[in-house]
Amino acid sequence: MLGTMLDNVRKQKPLIHNITNYVTVNDVANVVLACGAAPIMADDSGEVEEITALCAGLNINIGTLNQRTIKSMVLAGLKANSLRHPVLLDPVGAGASKLRTATALDLLKLVKFDVIRGNVSEVKTLAQGSSTTQGVEAAAVDAVTEANLEQAVTWVQQFAKQTGAVVAMTGAIDIVASAGQAYIIRNGTPLLGKITGSGCMLSGLTTALAAANPEHKLQAVAAAVCAMGLAGEQAEARMQGQDGTGSFRTYLLDALSRMQGTELEKGARYEVR
Repeated sequence: MLGTMLDNVRKQKPLIHNITNYVTVNDVANVVLACGAAPIMADDSGEVEEITALCAGLNINIGTLNQRTIKSMVLAGLKANSLRHPVLLDPVGAGASKLRTATALDLLKLVKFDVIRGNVSEVKTLAQGSSTTQGVEAAAVDAVTEANLEQAVTWVQQFAKQTGAVVAMTGAIDIVASAGQAYIIRNGTPLLGKITGSGCMLSGLTTALAAANPEHKLQAVAAAVCAMGLAGEQAEARMQGQDGTGSFRTYLLDALSRMQGTELEKGARYEVR
């Protein structure tokens, strides 16, 4: 099933509108291309509604906020809602500043999001209104472990029920949940946390899979999280003596661009609860 989600992107080649941060915009575009979709980046309020109307999905990332793009995010989100296109929110750094937190919470009130994807501290900020976020990184105190996994799954599912979104909370153990079902995913490598933008890239990838599989959003999001983790594993396995994080980033993109559905089915490590 998860492999089919990826194969559908390569068949349909959906156009994905990304309002994302300038630190990672090139990586996001390349990952969207690598999975078989097509990216477009537009964040001026004068064109975001028109661009969104051309696309099959919208990825909103608050990583480098400013007042100009906040307005554009709302306009694009409402347009996507009116067209029933899937919309993803990546609340980068929510909890680290009043502006980020308030913007993320305001967006949740104004726009109907199909997917919310963030690290544990970011998701906790949205769900509980407070967090120990450290910049754009998850705080160690918030980490999901085997010991607190059941509790984490429960509150992620509660947040999914509250928002009506599929919630993807990523970390050492990933949780992808709707109100009624959760995927516990164990693909990945710590090296994904050593390069800038792996989360932003995952949000672009996730939006593409959600756009290509509108009737199976939970499975599409789970497939995206598994695919990114599996690609990270493959990239790490390819590294040799002189390779570092720069090589890892390149190998990650290579792995995603070559991955097929059958490979994802074979390599995905998850359980459903």
